[in-house]
Amino acid sequence: MGKRKGKCSKKNPAGKDALEPEHLVKAPHSFVIHRGNCSKDLIDLTKDFRKVMEPFTASQLKERKKNTIKDFLSVSGYLHVSHMMTFTETELGTYMRLARLPRGPTLTFRIHNYSLARDVISSLKKQYVIMKAFQNAPLIVLNSFSGEGMHMKLMATMFQNMFPTINITTVKLKNIRRCVLMNYNSSSKLIDFRHYVIRATPVGLNKGTKKVVLGKVPNLNRCKDMSEFFDKAALLSESEFEDEQQCQVVLPQSLASRGAAAESKSAIRLYELGPRISFQLIKIEDGLMDGEVLFHELIEKTEEEKVLIKKRREEKKRLKEKRKSQQEDNVKRKLREKEELKQKALEGIKKKKEMTESQRLMELAAAESQNAADMDQDDENDADYYRKEVGAEPEKDLFSENTSRKRKADDNSVRGFKKMRLDKKLKKKYQKNQDTEKVNKKNKGDKRFGRNQEEDKRKFNNKPDGRRNKGPPGKGQKPLNNQKKVFSGKFNKNKTARSREGKGKGKGKNRK
Repeated sequence: MGKRKGKCSKKNPAGKDALEPEHLVKAPHSFVIHRGNCSKDLIDLTKDFRKVMEPFTASQLKERKKNTIKDFLSVSGYLHVSHMMTFTETELGTYMRLARLPRGPTLTFRIHNYSLARDVISSLKKQYVIMKAFQNAPLIVLNSFSGEGMHMKLMATMFQNMFPTINITTVKLKNIRRCVLMNYNSSSKLIDFRHYVIRATPVGLNKGTKKVVLGKVPNLNRCKDMSEFFDKAALLSESEFEDEQQCQVVLPQSLASRGAAAESKSAIRLYELGPRISFQLIKIEDGLMDGEVLFHELIEKTEEEKVLIKKRREEKKRLKEKRKSQQEDNVKRKLREKEELKQKALEGIKKKKEMTESQRLMELAAAESQNAADMDQDDENDADYYRKEVGAEPEKDLFSENTSRKRKADDNSVRGFKKMRLDKKLKKKYQKNQDTEKVNKKNKGDKRFGRNQEEDKRKFNNKPDGRRNKGPPGKGQKPLNNQKKVFSGKFNKNKTARSREGKGKGKGKNRK
């Protein structure tokens, strides 16, 4: 059983039903990465370019040194990524590669100079940065890309396909808030890249009215009345000029900015966001970061060299396909051998199951009888050798195998269990119990209950030298009545008694 979900468990919105809309899936997505050893400014330029490509780019993508182009290519299909821009830096200069995934072509540009977004914004007198402008894709504008040559058409097509297409009939003007401008200079062959935010301001209003329309708080310190603020022409400064007629348009739809209502006349103004880049086309390759060179700005090949390079490329491709086919054949052969071994194993298991119980028992019985006959023959050979060498008959159990490995006791009975070893405390307790039982038995068997007091006195009386007298007084012994008695039954006259006085335990008593 799985864990029951609680109240705090979050529901995953990315389910089977929650799929992306079709226009989002078909929109061109991009990877913007840097490769190799890059300076800090180039890394910042990569981040600024990600801001330009939002929202259809991986803005928080973290690439590592061990990542390869194949790693990004493997996940590009799942994430609907169609373009990849790679920034690199060498001793000769800085380069940018624009590739179409998954099979190319690849355009290589050399970056002559660039400025970061923070530098561009800080240099402007009027800064206008709004984060809501990055919620929609920018509008791409190409200028002077109609030159001769296939490389110009291919370059213009690649730049247009980097950004989603705009349907004029269904587009909403309030969603178009940014603009990317690319200008091609035919004399220097440089491409200037600029990034702007679009803003519409009302036209035909004086300074006071425009402030109120744009939502600014007016300063009425020098005005006596509100009408004076609107009518006074002296408040107009020379910097407040009307835009040219080319910049003024009639809005077909209302925009998000203040005063930009539908069917109103407004002026279109652009505020630069950055970055600024100037780059030049160097090379066009047929494949993804590799393949036939379709165009090169610096190197020109003759027709013979082109044919030779093409032959080498075809030969390399043919060898690669050959190795790939060999690998596929080897995989198929190994799978076939594995299946054959599996079938053999299954057949062997099936044959074992078909054998009856009686056949197996007969085979076991025949094997046991053969083994017993061999053992008897070995015993007879050993007995003959013993008779020949010793000249006497061997004992009965000399050459017969003893099948039981258990040790036998003294009475030839098999020992069942080992004797339990007792620790010291249990052993003392056990011996004490045995001693008490023996004493009790002895007292029960003894019928002499009345003992003479004189015999008891004789047993506990001491000799003059300090030793106890166990028997009746004999020769050389004084009678008991003439002996002097001392407390605790010890003599004070003899030195031996004095020496043993400290060792006595006070068991002697005064006897009358």
